[in-house]
Amino acid sequence: MASFSFPITTTASVLLLLSLTSSVFNNLAAKHSHSSPIKATTNQRLKKAYIALQAWKHVIYSDPNNMTANWVGPSVCNYTGIYCAPFPNDTNVQAVAGIDLNHADIAGFLPDELGLLNDLALLHLNSNRFCGILPLSLSNLTLLYELDLSNNRFVGPFPSVVLSLPSLSYLDLRFNEFEGPLPPQLFSKDLDAIFVNNNRFTSMIPSNLGSSSASVVVFANNYFGGCLPPSIANFANTLEELLLVNTSLSGCLPPEVGFLYKLKVLDVSSNKLAGPIPYSIAGLAHLELLNLAHNMFSGIVPEGICVLPKLSNFTFSYNYFCEEQGICSNLTSKGTLYDDRRNCLPEKPLQRSKKECDAVAEHPIDCLAFHCGT
Repeated sequence: MASFSFPITTTASVLLLLSLTSSVFNNLAAKHSHSSPIKATTNQRLKKAYIALQAWKHVIYSDPNNMTANWVGPSVCNYTGIYCAPFPNDTNVQAVAGIDLNHADIAGFLPDELGLLNDLALLHLNSNRFCGILPLSLSNLTLLYELDLSNNRFVGPFPSVVLSLPSLSYLDLRFNEFEGPLPPQLFSKDLDAIFVNNNRFTSMIPSNLGSSSASVVVFANNYFGGCLPPSIANFANTLEELLLVNTSLSGCLPPEVGFLYKLKVLDVSSNKLAGPIPYSIAGLAHLELLNLAHNMFSGIVPEGICVLPKLSNFTFSYNYFCEEQGICSNLTSKGTLYDDRRNCLPEKPLQRSKKECDAVAEHPIDCLAFHCGT
């Protein structure tokens, strides 16, 4: 089955990741040593962390699980959710390297003083009730490698402060209330994972989309509209999962999607995509899940896609396909889950009415002549 990527959520996982990324932390520390002096003493680093964490505790309005109850006194490495590690270039010096408050149900906001935590490599705040906007002082977190702010109540435009984080690799902003366009600069960063789904983002997906080196991109449940840029082809060497569910996409699915030879998951369901399935998708030998449901696709379901060696789930229901080539009409015979309901397939049950199908057949879409707005 397809392997979806999710943020790290457990204490053990945080400690493991801090251990596994120690060499990364070491390289980043050397790179940014001008802003994080290596010769600073343990007390100096932890004193700044104490100031930051106390300021944060003062703007926490609800902590039903008492996660911050022991945030008392200068021994910040003993605080719940706070993880210290030896500073790589001076192992006698302890620094706050990670914060994991996932699923704590804390309500409050992020104060400016969090910018004092400039040794931080991981910040995981998944599933809380933090609100407001992100402080610009977070730009001081030059070693931050993972930022997970998902499932909170953050608002405002895309938080541009994350674009200034030079070491960021994992960005998770899903399930918040961010709005407006995505900045093109987001796709110029060296990110491995981009989760911006379930927000209020609008405008079109930036045309430089494929400039990123991400392996996972999730845009689902926003209001982008427009077409999927052909520049998606530039993701070819890295992209494994692309989820565009319910993003108001229109036009045709560009054939450049078929260039993404590492792709395992492609979900463009619940949009306004039309025209035929690009046959180039038949070249995606690693594809495990393909979901085209709830669009306006038409024409033939090509056998080249149905015989993909790793395809285990293929959904193309609620479209206007009129023919399934070869094995496509019975994919269960090769062990593939599939759903072909509500199309225009003759002699298949649960299909659309002849009137619906004729209306689409009378107005075929020429994808080569289709022009998207810019």
